[in-house]
Amino acid sequence: MSYRYRKTPIEEIKEARLEEAGVRLFIKREDLNHPEIAGNKWWKLKYNIEEALDFNCQTLLTFGGAYSNNIFATAAAAYENGFKSIGIIRGEETLPLNSTLSFAKLRGMQLHYVSRDQYRHKTEGEFLENLKKRFGHFYLIPEGGSNDLAVKGCAEFAKNLLSEIYFDYVCLPIGTGGTMAGIINGMEDKKRVIGFSSLKGGTFLGDEIKKYLHAGLTNWEIKTDYHFGGYGKQSSEVDDFIIDQKLKYVLPLDKVYTAKMMMGIYEEVKKGSFKRGSTILAIHTGGLQGN
Repeated sequence: MSYRYRKTPIEEIKEARLEEAGVRLFIKREDLNHPEIAGNKWWKLKYNIEEALDFNCQTLLTFGGAYSNNIFATAAAAYENGFKSIGIIRGEETLPLNSTLSFAKLRGMQLHYVSRDQYRHKTEGEFLENLKKRFGHFYLIPEGGSNDLAVKGCAEFAKNLLSEIYFDYVCLPIGTGGTMAGIINGMEDKKRVIGFSSLKGGTFLGDEIKKYLHAGLTNWEIKTDYHFGGYGKQSSEVDDFIIDQKLKYVLPLDKVYTAKMMMGIYEEVKKGSFKRGSTILAIHTGGLQGN
């Protein structure tokens, strides 16, 4: 694997509301771990890329919407490691291409658009067989990049965190659940893991996460009240918060995941959900290109 991980800083956020609650808040800046394959995508792709190389695959194929972090990162990882890449894009082509799809195409990704109805069948055998007939042999990376190897990479990241800083809680945003499953596995119940769903009605994510968990791990929970209208929905409240955090702390947050997580953390601090004297570690999972 040719792309390298950049060691990332852990920054403390100091605000009066945190001091009043008697808690400390740090953020792990994984958005800085790579210029293009950033955040949790680096860890999710790490072992998938290694396996594709071991299998001598020539092509990576993955799925996503028009602003997908997974499409963006997979295109970059394929380019850096000498793969061809194919992106199955939900919906019709819209020209001019947005910045995400323009970047993917610049990195050599072949974009193939399918209707939203067709896209719902992306995990079914007939759909995948038709893709093989059309594109030939490929290494499949699921939507969002979540699979066993992605979870393995995220668990490795979590184990590294345990040796970097003391904390009581680790918080992260959730999309498909693979990253959180890896974090839970890596923490081995030593720390409380709290996920903030970016999806409206995200309670189903608990079952998705459990599919990947090692037996007996229970020290985790999902917060589902901080989606601010649902996945990818525009919100002036979220936009204002992003500006505020950028001005105060030079902290860039994305609209879909990390801003909502941070807003959720502050609200949970206000509610008294974190024990006085405790330390919270938030994970910046990247996704800034989506802004």
